[in-house]
Amino acid sequence: MTSSWLEVATSHFRHFLAILKEVSMHVAVQGYDEQAALWNGQAGEAWAAEQDLLDTMFKPLEDRLVEAIWMVGPKALLDVGCGTGATTLAAALLRGDHGSSTGIDVSAPMLGLARSRAAAEHSPARFILADAQTYPFGAASFDMIVSRFGVMFFADPVAAFQNLRRASRATAQMRLLAWRSAAENPFMTAAENAAAPLLGTVPPRAGGPGQFAFADPAYVRSVLGRSGWAAVELRPINVTCSFPASELERFFTRLGPLGRVLGDVADPSQRAAIVERVRTAFEPFLFGGEVRFVAACWMISARACPAYRERIDD
Repeated sequence: MTSSWLEVATSHFRHFLAILKEVSMHVAVQGYDEQAALWNGQAGEAWAAEQDLLDTMFKPLEDRLVEAIWMVGPKALLDVGCGTGATTLAAALLRGDHGSSTGIDVSAPMLGLARSRAAAEHSPARFILADAQTYPFGAASFDMIVSRFGVMFFADPVAAFQNLRRASRATAQMRLLAWRSAAENPFMTAAENAAAPLLGTVPPRAGGPGQFAFADPAYVRSVLGRSGWAAVELRPINVTCSFPASELERFFTRLGPLGRVLGDVADPSQRAAIVERVRTAFEPFLFGGEVRFVAACWMISARACPAYRERIDD
């Protein structure tokens, strides 16, 4: 028994060291910007810890993306900003032995969980800990680029999509899910709006990389058009998402801008007041024992522009 325990402990320790080394190399080569700091810190750890809740909530959106993957039938797929790997793993299961499925994300906590899930499911999916904006993918091998809410966080979106174009074959297709505006997604901002009068320090969402960075369709078309992608289309979709009402407090106290600052509230009475106020703000989204809301998103499609590929090669 002792030997077995030591072997397991040693294996976990070696795995931890490997991830630590990978993070160190990633930071040294690509820099450690604000988004990398965020997703390798509290936000990334929270998303990894709440993986089951988030997967339940976003399952209808995952299904939409998997349907798009099935219709294209790629041989080599890249999932950008893959997080804990739900979409990457679903794509790998869909493709089976007929193609490869690779996820890339900047977050070590989330990638660690994604790799553990792949191992547990005996999935052939592979994962890269890196920033897709700067990672040297090598040969142009992917024939489909997908993402479920993972492409709105680049420091330089044009450079990022140029890099993804370099990694893609001349006939590659792209399917991305991105949020529309904050005004069209009141569920996503309910917690911070309700808490603001009592807290006043909730991190702002407006401007720069973030959840709603791709809300403006003209901006998205400009970014992709300047990056080697053609036939850009943005189709508005409204998808009903839900999770058990018993998980509501877990959702708003752990995730999002409020989740990042609520732990700093030392006064128990102030924290209780904030939690109660926020819970009340979510009442319009409660239906019996279920939290239900509409995710207002873009389904973005594009294809690689072969002429642009030639300019890159030149």
